[in-house]
Amino acid sequence: MSISAADVTVVVVTYNSAHCMAGLASALSVLPHLTIVDNASDDDTIAQVAIHMPNAKIIRNERNLGFGAANNRALLQAQTAYALLLNPDCLPAPNFLRDLLAVADQYQDAAIIAPHLIRRGGEVEVSYRWPVTHWTSAGPAADAPCCVGFVCGAVMLLNMPVMREIGFFDETFFLYYEDEDLCQRVFMQKKQIIVAPQVSVTHLSRGSVKGPSPWRAEFGRGYHHAQSKLIFTRKHFGVEHVAALRWKTMGLALLNLLPRLLLPFPRYLARLLGRICGLFQYKP
Repeated sequence: MSISAADVTVVVVTYNSAHCMAGLASALSVLPHLTIVDNASDDDTIAQVAIHMPNAKIIRNERNLGFGAANNRALLQAQTAYALLLNPDCLPAPNFLRDLLAVADQYQDAAIIAPHLIRRGGEVEVSYRWPVTHWTSAGPAADAPCCVGFVCGAVMLLNMPVMREIGFFDETFFLYYEDEDLCQRVFMQKKQIIVAPQVSVTHLSRGSVKGPSPWRAEFGRGYHHAQSKLIFTRKHFGVEHVAALRWKTMGLALLNLLPRLLLPFPRYLARLLGRICGLFQYKP
């Protein structure tokens, strides 16, 4: 029996993502199992969901739990054989799910299947590779379905029976590196992660959050990226590697601070200051 949309729960985590809802509607508004997990947005995300995707089940978090934890809330409730994680800043074509499920039908043992991600300008995003613990990849060069060690969490089709055995996202990661950690655990369990380049989804990277405080959002990105990088390093490489990485990254960030102050671009400066604070405040 072939896999159909009825076998998939689509999960979208939102945080001040009202501007993204119309772009998702053409592909998602007709699906039987759609869950929106809102991380306490203070814009009209929920109202826009009701307008554009009235078929959606909405899980409202009382506070921002982070990307992985919010996804976990929906995954723990999903009753379907597959779950598709989709960032709100993606622009999926109406037939993208059908094409992705055709790959899943062909590789039913795969734990994770992902498409090519395409940037706003049309170029392929480097969204898959081998694990950094093993070797370096040049990518993106796949021209047919192939096994990889990492795919970006922006679009992930999860085989739920397989992933329940491995576990979902590690909620220690608030934002960033939670997808890398998930893929690392799948890889270490010798389960398949497949990229399917014949399927593509446009990804407007870093476009999922607007809200009233864009500089604060950029500060948060820098802060959590720095923290999560150190958490990932400790978990998969050992505590002895964390201190060296922390101070090396801090040195590079401080070197970049002066040029950012002399030629200020508020968004990049806020992100850099967030990174510095995240490195300073990291607690092993």
